[in-house]
Amino acid sequence: MSTRNAMGLDGAVAYTFLARLVNIAGSIGTVLLIVRFLSPVEQGYYYTLLSLVSLQLVFEMGFSFVIQQLAAHECIHLMLHKDGTVSGDPVAHARLASALQLSLRWYTVAALAMGLILIPLGMVFFARHATPRTAQVAWKGPWITAVAASMLGLWCTPFYSFIEGCGQVRAVASMRFRQAIATSVFAWVPLLLHHGLYSPTLAIAGYVAAGAFFLAKRRRLLDGLLRYPVRGAAIEWGREVWPFQWRVAVSWMCSYFTVQIFIPILFACRGAVEAGQIGMSISITAYMTVLALAWTSPKATPFGRLIARRQFEKLDRLFLRTLGQSMAVFGVIALSAAGFAVILTSVAPKLAARMVSPKLFAVLMLAAGANFIVQSLALLLRSFKSEPFLAQSLVVASLTLLLAAFTAARWGNTGAALSYFVATAVVGLPFALAIFARARRDYLSMIPLLICVGEPD
Repeated sequence: MSTRNAMGLDGAVAYTFLARLVNIAGSIGTVLLIVRFLSPVEQGYYYTLLSLVSLQLVFEMGFSFVIQQLAAHECIHLMLHKDGTVSGDPVAHARLASALQLSLRWYTVAALAMGLILIPLGMVFFARHATPRTAQVAWKGPWITAVAASMLGLWCTPFYSFIEGCGQVRAVASMRFRQAIATSVFAWVPLLLHHGLYSPTLAIAGYVAAGAFFLAKRRRLLDGLLRYPVRGAAIEWGREVWPFQWRVAVSWMCSYFTVQIFIPILFACRGAVEAGQIGMSISITAYMTVLALAWTSPKATPFGRLIARRQFEKLDRLFLRTLGQSMAVFGVIALSAAGFAVILTSVAPKLAARMVSPKLFAVLMLAAGANFIVQSLALLLRSFKSEPFLAQSLVVASLTLLLAAFTAARWGNTGAALSYFVATAVVGLPFALAIFARARRDYLSMIPLLICVGEPD
């Protein structure tokens, strides 16, 4: 077996890994520019603004993953041609079109709701927690434009997920790579021009621009499906989508409270400086997670197709191999990052002062590692068009909020880091492993039955 095969580096994984590597390189560049051009107080505003914009998860409600699986399960009966036409089972064709039409309606409403709610919410939050020390920070324009850009980015989201679910996993991964480049370049421009709080707005704008170019090349497929008459074959949202979607939505919203909620809590209770330190540190550990997930996330569509064909033994082998590869990647990254954090205190103390201490950074990395494993397990089980992690997500999010409310105000970054670790690694990971073990036992138990009755064509 070649080294590339042993590492699981197919085209989709390679592009996804490169995209996330570029994101990390871009994030490092952004961090250095923040230290150079933003004050510690402005850094606090920067990361708090980003954490509040991340509330778009609430408005998306997990629909992107649902769309991807709907498309993956229908496309096993269809052929998608280069000219944008679709052939195959007419019922599957209609259901595929229905999935796209439904998602477009959903995201149009979601994007509008996001703007109408988040803009005034952020205005009230920042105004309420203003102090004489932060009075000179011009945050209103950056906040409004960041939400506006996020609205457009949210509206484009279903198209990427839909095309990936249609089997174009490598093409979408390649697009993500170009988006990563555009995001980094666009993010640096306002920092270099001394308008750093506009960096999130420009970063999102670059992301949207690269995505729009990708979608323009596939407009024939998308236009054809959006105009296709679905009639009686339309997907019944209330029966087929909502029971799965609301569970995924709650889990995704819980993920926000599990990771991002510390930043606005510290901003409100301890000030912008500590919020900036935890924000920068959590963002670095988050990039470590997404880099390792480059091995598992491109497999969501293959997982869905194997499930639709009821090839559970092959599914299990693919997942365990992919999980092992991604865990090895995370381990290497975590050890490198831990060493770098220690060295940074001596080599670049000014930069180190913008982050939490090396010990707290190690705690955050352990929590991020646990979160990475949970996300990998969830990605597989959600490919069954079910959400078994709802209870786990609610428990972890609730515990995180309780611990953060109690510890962050009293012990600042130390309390936040320990709360994240206890909720995610001590409680959340064992809970998730127990759910996965039971689910794996259930789907593997179906293999002898399928052999006896014969697998479907």
